[in-house]
Amino acid sequence: MVPSSPTIGFLHCDDLSFEQQSALDWATTELGTVDRVPITERGDGGFEEYDVLWWHRDTPVDPQTTPEAEDVFAAYFERGGTLLLTGQALTAVEALGVDPVAPDAVGTEPVETPVGPLWKTQYADHPAVAAFDDVRFHTRGGGDMQSFARYDKVLPERADVLAGTVRGDIDRPNEVSVVEWKPGTGTVLGVGANVEFDAHGADGGRETFLAGCLRFLGENADDGLVGRPKAAADLAAMRTDFRDDYDRPSYHLTPPANWLNDPNGLIEWNGTYHAFYQYNPGGPYHDTIHWGHATSDDLVHWEDRPVALTPDPDGPDRDGCWSGCAIDDDETVHMLYTGGRDGCQLPCLATAVDETLDVWKKDPENPVVAEPPVELDILSTDHWDAEFRDHSVWRENGSWYQLIGSGIEGVGGTALLYRSDDLLDWTYLGPLYTAESEAEGHMWECPELLDFGEERLLHVSNYEHVRYFLGTMRDARFEREASGILDYGDFYAPQTLRDGSGRLLTFGWLKEARSERAQWDAGWSGALSLPRVLSVEDGELRQRPAAEVESLRGGHHGFESRGLSDGHREVLQTRGRALELAVSLDLGTADEVGIVLRETVDGEERTPLHVRRDELTLERSTSSLHPETADDPIRMPLDGEGRVDLRVFIDGSVIEVFANERRCLTGRIYPTRADADGVSLYAAGGDARIVTLDAWELDVAAASSVDVGSTAEVGDD
Repeated sequence: MVPSSPTIGFLHCDDLSFEQQSALDWATTELGTVDRVPITERGDGGFEEYDVLWWHRDTPVDPQTTPEAEDVFAAYFERGGTLLLTGQALTAVEALGVDPVAPDAVGTEPVETPVGPLWKTQYADHPAVAAFDDVRFHTRGGGDMQSFARYDKVLPERADVLAGTVRGDIDRPNEVSVVEWKPGTGTVLGVGANVEFDAHGADGGRETFLAGCLRFLGENADDGLVGRPKAAADLAAMRTDFRDDYDRPSYHLTPPANWLNDPNGLIEWNGTYHAFYQYNPGGPYHDTIHWGHATSDDLVHWEDRPVALTPDPDGPDRDGCWSGCAIDDDETVHMLYTGGRDGCQLPCLATAVDETLDVWKKDPENPVVAEPPVELDILSTDHWDAEFRDHSVWRENGSWYQLIGSGIEGVGGTALLYRSDDLLDWTYLGPLYTAESEAEGHMWECPELLDFGEERLLHVSNYEHVRYFLGTMRDARFEREASGILDYGDFYAPQTLRDGSGRLLTFGWLKEARSERAQWDAGWSGALSLPRVLSVEDGELRQRPAAEVESLRGGHHGFESRGLSDGHREVLQTRGRALELAVSLDLGTADEVGIVLRETVDGEERTPLHVRRDELTLERSTSSLHPETADDPIRMPLDGEGRVDLRVFIDGSVIEVFANERRCLTGRIYPTRADADGVSLYAAGGDARIVTLDAWELDVAAASSVDVGSTAEVGDD
């Protein structure tokens, strides 16, 4: 007998199947009082005698068998009622009024290895899994077929995602198998797979897990969750789970939890900076993309806002609201973004409903471009019929212009140009610019054209690097004059805003450099770069951190003109995981000067930045004792001069380097030891000189997620 056994009402529609009878027999034997309750036997007070209701099925629920169930269960949940839906009973969420989005993956499948929940680290202390000491556990043995109901390409609109799926030792985070709703004052827990009784268990995992679920629901179901969409204060609470994570950046913008990639919709609006970004509330993995949202008054202190865009299960963005931009149209803000559905990627439009840009209305005419240009042989892949996505919009000579990233079969990446008078009807003008060879990328993502007056800068992301081209415009075509790499490291898909002072401020996605499993275990993934001011001077691109970053400077240590002899090591007084270094070096006769970052006292973990005349290298072979992090070096060319000026920003797992105000290198590292916070310098192969050095401890300025009393009507967590 399970301690504290709840009184259970076992729901059913008609005669019990063998699977249902097996579940009922187990519950009766192991859990105590379990009554069969026909779901047609309902009405006010019909369920009050039970601590929890359990509905277990191995076939989908026919809504015709549950007429008026929504009203009955709404009253039940308002009284604090709890419900466990297992197997294909999860398909009843629409009929019961629990969620308008039902599981999109329903059927039967072979089970070759033991399977079970891949529990989110963020919810590892959930009462339902108190008996397990790992976020991966098996609830069903391998062999035979099983019925299932899962969320795969979509997520529930109102539920917290608690778990994906682990198959053997392989993580499948996108196979969402455990979710939880908070309707009224009640709780609904859904476990859509891997809990069949007419099958082999997995070392008692099925019984232990289901007993934990029923006990949790029968004992007030208090777990701190609130369902979705989440207000700003709820997002703030999510951040507290990571306050002791040494790898989590403190002054670079990160998601409150889960997944972040491309910056989107960057805009300064009514004196406030808005950063939208690709976000997955389902977990730290790339799927079911929404638009997250954060705001700042100073570019360094960020506050979470409710999720701005959510995929519409019935719309052209069902499979994701992919990358796009924000548009200020005569004091009305729009978003142009890529909607994905059934292998098609097409531009969609949304308009802000409020001044805080929290609430958005999607245009009923979406998509605003019906298909990719038929006259081009657009690249197709296993995922998309045509690679046609990511939007950059600007106004010029009274018209709107739009770039869309794409690729041409056998040629290379291209940025396609469109024109419109109203943001709704777009005319295709042809490729703005196309790669000179596939070596420059077979597909160009996130194209953006920036205006520097006499010169334009086009940058594209080609899966490996962010390439930029300097040139001019002639007859709606870009004429290339020079090219380069915007950042040589873990930096991708940048986007730019022009602020009120005329600065062009660019943010990029700082990709993780650790395994997908390590990201899942961390509970979060991705960060945005510092805001970079871009300019073109003397025909060359310049990149500098925005001046606002200096407001973070705290404790200081520095000196001027100090020799660094061959083999000598200079240990800085400044230590920490949130630092800025400004170093001017004269290499003299030395082959290199090393700046060692995130160094432990004994040197077991350390990340040297090798500065040579023609190259800067971030060496990661000794950065971390964790076996699933990148250990390859990141290299960036220098100009071959003996004088090198660097600004180096250290922020948890982020190393962001600006060299001579021209080139950038960003790397991700993951030291495991608490004392990996030291900095030292050395010279090798000769003598060098530190012309000037300043080191600052930086104040924590991560997104603070304060509740300002507003929630989105259309949103998510």
